[in-house]
Amino acid sequence: MAGASQLSVNVVSATSQVWEGDARQVVARTTEGEIGVLPGHEPVLAILGDGQVRVTSVDGSVVTATAADGFLSVNNDVVTIVARRASLNKGE
Repeated sequence: MAGASQLSVNVVSATSQVWEGDARQVVARTTEGEIGVLPGHEPVLAILGDGQVRVTSVDGSVVTATAADGFLSVNNDVVTIVARRASLNKGE
């Protein structure tokens, strides 16, 4: 489980796990607009909009994925993104 200064992040599609690890920040597009999640964020459940998910890992590297048709959940520094379609963007 993530400590107080990091998030535990899991990005999955309907068919596979796209990315899992510890992160400093997650930014994703929801139907209400873009949301940024940092450690200590209040619990939230949101519907994903089509777009990019950006995860800043604990080593400072940024992982991006394209996700659509799903939801984002934040609870106790655990961020779960479940999408019908999601894929890791290569070469970034």
